[in-house]
Amino acid sequence: MKKTLGIIGGMGPAATCDLMEKIIALTKAACDQEHLHIVTDCNTNIPDRTAAILHGGADPVPELQKSAARLETAGAELLCMPCNTAHYFYDQVAAAVGIPVLHMPRETARVLSQAGVKTAGVLATDGTVRSGVYEAALSQAGIRPVYPDEADQAQIMRLIYQGVKARAVPLKDIPVEEIMTRLRGRGAEVLLLACTELPIAFAELGLTEGCLDPTRVLAFAAVKACGGETTTDSPW
Repeated sequence: MKKTLGIIGGMGPAATCDLMEKIIALTKAACDQEHLHIVTDCNTNIPDRTAAILHGGADPVPELQKSAARLETAGAELLCMPCNTAHYFYDQVAAAVGIPVLHMPRETARVLSQAGVKTAGVLATDGTVRSGVYEAALSQAGIRPVYPDEADQAQIMRLIYQGVKARAVPLKDIPVEEIMTRLRGRGAEVLLLACTELPIAFAELGLTEGCLDPTRVLAFAAVKACGGETTTDSPW
């Protein structure tokens, strides 16, 4: 029997839906009953993770732990968090429950390592970049991370917060292709869309070639870990 998956969501709501859509798309199923049983807590009360890490903002851990506990009580047997930055608080979340919690950056590093990638460009929030969430996972897998310079990083933050979360700036107004070109010029073999808003933006812009989507990696890992059959052998 397949395990019930719990999703600690709301970071943001569109990213939560994106993960669920990818889980459904990656599950080999001929009928409703062959899909995973998923319990989702779209908890929009979770404070901004980057603000907490870098600027002394409200601590997201209590709400993250509440979501995890709610999902376990609701019958979840495995948890995941569709927010890369939230993995800075992974240990505290995992300690709040008695069930496993998937780790998106580690799953992503494993996929890159299996593909023989040695250098990866990391596109993410300031919180993810400066906290070292991906640096730790990639370095442990023998992969060198490269990051945008300060000006390009500011544009990535604009893409995430104003472009996708707020929908206040047209995505095409942000110089995404130029940023990608500069990272590749510095040796990046693959670009990681290491904020869950970025796969949404890159798909809309038609710029997914040469990129790895950690949300898709997480979806693939979740289907496998819950005992489902995937539609493909790889999350690429």
